[in-house]
Amino acid sequence: MSESYSVLGMTCGGCAKSVTNAIMDAASDATVSIDLDAKTVTVDGIDATTLKQVIEDAGFEFSGVA
Repeated sequence: MSESYSVLGMTCGGCAKSVTNAIMDAASDATVSIDLDAKTVTVDGIDATTLKQVIEDAGFEFSGVA
């Protein structure tokens, strides 16, 4: 089941790519969709605890469920 989460600090396509790549490195079977305008990531296939760590390790702020 997919869930959307707020990610602060994503301002451009490069940021979105960094977040997507970090998630895919942690869970290669995950599905990832980024909405830069809303500053959200919608994912399926990775748990929220791991996702939070992955996003913060990539240099962004995980803000919880959007």
